[in-house]
Amino acid sequence: MSEYECAAGQRAETDAAAGPQGAAAAVRAGRGMRRAVPIVLGYLPVGFAFGVLADKTGLSPLEAVFMSTAVFAGSAQLIAVGMLATAAGAGAAMFSVVLTTFVVNLRHLLMAASLAPYLRRWSRPMQALFAFQLTDETFAMHAVHFQSSKSGNGVAALQSGYVPDKAETLGLNMTAQLGWVAGSALGALFGGLIGDVKPLGLDYALPAMFVALLVAQVRGRLHVVVAVTSAAVSVGLAYAGAGQWNVILATVFAATLGTVLSGRGGGPVVSQRRSAEPAAGPAGTASAVQTRGAARDCAEHMSASEE
Repeated sequence: MSEYECAAGQRAETDAAAGPQGAAAAVRAGRGMRRAVPIVLGYLPVGFAFGVLADKTGLSPLEAVFMSTAVFAGSAQLIAVGMLATAAGAGAAMFSVVLTTFVVNLRHLLMAASLAPYLRRWSRPMQALFAFQLTDETFAMHAVHFQSSKSGNGVAALQSGYVPDKAETLGLNMTAQLGWVAGSALGALFGGLIGDVKPLGLDYALPAMFVALLVAQVRGRLHVVVAVTSAAVSVGLAYAGAGQWNVILATVFAATLGTVLSGRGGGPVVSQRRSAEPAAGPAGTASAVQTRGAARDCAEHMSASEE
């Protein structure tokens, strides 16, 4: 068994045997890029709207593109340029923009915390890069993909030691950011040709994309209850004057409700795991024996190489 075959077996990637590691990584990155296409289709029009607003605020195309590259936070960027346009003093404006952006993006704490267990074997720099490019849309894609990969549910994936592929995961993130930056650049360059973007309805692209991503994640009545509750609480808090806190408060409340209801009913994760155990049978035992044998061969090969 060669070192390459050993590494391919350990990663359990079916496409790793297609050629050199670089070519296999490119294939997986391409798969992530294809998965990002729906996100890009949503980012282009909204990024264009941001570019137009940035142009009317007085930012140059280079400044708008730099902001989309360094910040990469759609709602926060739209709020920031709006605040810069109405600010009385530069110092006060900068403090207000930073504070508002921090509050608006607090929801990222929850999103990152829910995905962190899957990335525990990644290096710190790679985790930092992933966190920087994490958005609402990429989070939704990753959450569904991580939970469905290698097993029927997220808990089993964690217990089996599943580690997301870096090439595919970062390929999705980088493609999404490129889409946002491209939309921002187009809006900043051609914003002078458009008087008002509101009649174009470009701001509806993100809500429409969120609805599509949500539908793909709803797999039972419990999910429907959590989704409807979260939406109702968020809207109610917004009308009650909660400001940008409505999203994170509604998310915590609905997630807590879903956990409580799942625990009372035995939970979909528990039921899936229990139903999967009897099906393992001899096939599962044979698979486990083969896996241990492959691991032993890998260890022997590596020891022989070191000697």
